[in-house]
Amino acid sequence: MGVVRKQYSQEFKQEAVRLVIEERMSVAQVARDLGLTENVLHRWKKELSQHGTKAFPGHGQPIEAELARLRRENEVLKRERDILKQATIFFAQHHRDA
Repeated sequence: MGVVRKQYSQEFKQEAVRLVIEERMSVAQVARDLGLTENVLHRWKKELSQHGTKAFPGHGQPIEAELARLRRENEVLKRERDILKQATIFFAQHHRDA
């Protein structure tokens, strides 16, 4: 069986490096607090300094695609909610008339 590697978001990696650079925390302390190895944190720091905002591109779906999917799902849920509201009104009126 293969080893399952943890995957961290771009934001998580950037925040971990920010703690080291801006908050002046030691790499060892940040690594311990976040459950990382010092080597990983050093690698992230190097990658961020070399590539800036293009560091940590990830392999998952771009955030825009996920946002579009969630917006479509939200529209479907709104339509379903509206149908249920109309059905509730319809049955309440017919129940009162009976």
